[in-house]
Amino acid sequence: MFEFISSERALFPANNSKRYTPSKLPYMVLQYVKLAEFDRTGAFHLCRQNTAATMLDNGADLRHIQEMLDHASILTTQLYTHVSRKKLSQVYETTHPSAGGGSGLF
Repeated sequence: MFEFISSERALFPANNSKRYTPSKLPYMVLQYVKLAEFDRTGAFHLCRQNTAATMLDNGADLRHIQEMLDHASILTTQLYTHVSRKKLSQVYETTHPSAGGGSGLF
């Protein structure tokens, strides 16, 4: 699924100037999650979901996100990105009593 090109054009070149394998970046993220001592299972999944939601918020096409996450089905990608931060913020602002735009309870 990945097309390998010369290391000069790699988004994440390794210290030896070669390209990382597709499994290396997830492994590195997992190591950082462990170093941060997140005491929660699924932290890596949350990282992937957050990345996908951020990309969507900034205009990325769902198909591009599907390719980046290496999902066989677009339905899987849609599950990852069902909560967009911008949308969540809009809902909060318009409906939560403590928010500026809400009708409030008091």
